[in-house]
Amino acid sequence: MIKNLKYIGLSTIIACSTLHAGNPERAGQAGAGQLLINPYARNSGMVGANSAKVRGLEAQFLNIAGTAYTRKTEIIFNRTAWLLGTDININTFGLTQGIGETSTIGFGVMAINAGKIDITTEEQPEGGLGTYQPTFQNISLSYAKMFSEAIFGGINIKLINEQIPNVSAKGVAIDAGIQYHTGKYDQIHIGIALKNWGPKMTYRGDGLSRQATTNYGGNYELTVNNRSGAFELPALVNIGGAYDIYLLKDSSGVSKKHRITLNSTFTSNSFTYDNLLFGVEYAWKDMLMLRGGYMYEKGITSSADRRTVFTGPALGATFEVPFNEKKSTVGFDYSYRFTNPFGGSHTFGLRVNL
Repeated sequence: MIKNLKYIGLSTIIACSTLHAGNPERAGQAGAGQLLINPYARNSGMVGANSAKVRGLEAQFLNIAGTAYTRKTEIIFNRTAWLLGTDININTFGLTQGIGETSTIGFGVMAINAGKIDITTEEQPEGGLGTYQPTFQNISLSYAKMFSEAIFGGINIKLINEQIPNVSAKGVAIDAGIQYHTGKYDQIHIGIALKNWGPKMTYRGDGLSRQATTNYGGNYELTVNNRSGAFELPALVNIGGAYDIYLLKDSSGVSKKHRITLNSTFTSNSFTYDNLLFGVEYAWKDMLMLRGGYMYEKGITSSADRRTVFTGPALGATFEVPFNEKKSTVGFDYSYRFTNPFGGSHTFGLRVNL
């Protein structure tokens, strides 16, 4: 155990040294902001505080090591009404598949539907030229492995696509994570994850060019290309811990019929304030789960100083039941995050474990 803790401590130092601490002076300098949106109901119901214990496909967002828990097949679909009143919807689909005795592969797609936007020009700023629809997509391909009964690790490669007519930006980002579980009843959880590390992205396409006329030696029509500046990805580090409390005892010393899990995560952001995330989950037989969370960052309690639309709290619930002799389950998830302005964010999820 001591040897394992040394490895985890060393990983923490390495991960933290790769990123600057929260730096509000760089706010707005990163792009691909959709990489910071948590599209999964179970995660967002605890504001992402469960990075040390997250399991299954949802771990692709918080800590990829948690996907190693899938030993058979898991399929998830989530839909988020993002910032109610903006008409923005987020659809997320994916699956994880256990291979062999210790490995798991995963595939996930996150697509943002931002609706239709009026086309405007300098000559016609009021529109009337039709509409266009921006495209934001993240595709995740992951691999995770159980190195022992206590140590899980994984890596995730994300393909990023942002596009409007005639202009697009494409990129790639890498996540890596590790989870460690210990205790007499496996009730202590530690997790470390590096997220959104990758090269700069830039916009390219014919939409960045325009027609111009020159009077030098006569009137000539020219095509002038405008260069787009490169932007960095919103890299961050998650360092989390969790502890399970079992409320009843049986002949084995503990009954898992009633469980309360306390979760916390420290998020070190490269381009904005750091976050402290707290979450709690109550589970009855892992069939009914109720959860809540709170995100804290500098200035979040003051409407004048707050730099995020989120005000802090979140709530969520899950109802999951078996449906055959193989103990396959189907689950329904829901979460709500409070915001100001807008009417909050609602996430609905369907999960099938085969």
